[in-house]
Amino acid sequence: MKIDLYAFGRILVEGREYTTDVVIYPKYVDAAWRRKEGHRLSTEDLRGVIEADPEIVVIGTGAFGEMAVPPEVVADLEARRIRVIVLRTKNAVETYNRVRGTGRVVAAIHLTC
Repeated sequence: MKIDLYAFGRILVEGREYTTDVVIYPKYVDAAWRRKEGHRLSTEDLRGVIEADPEIVVIGTGAFGEMAVPPEVVADLEARRIRVIVLRTKNAVETYNRVRGTGRVVAAIHLTC
């Protein structure tokens, strides 16, 4: 799935607009993604991502990088042989679009702060 546009608080994926944080899987978008602690990502928040068995996970931390991704979350994903890319959302979107055709890629995107 291609991300057509990202702007603060909104994202356009394959022509469909979302205004909530999303997880983009190879064949669908989960627009009901919520984190247990809002601006702090946990492994529990990524259960669906882990179950999808991706090779790469691109995490967008928001326009200003306010969503924290603790080192233990990255380490847990890497222990599962998942390559983790953590960037502010604008850069995460660009990176996701570049790598999405290279294998099983999932993006977890925070749209605002």
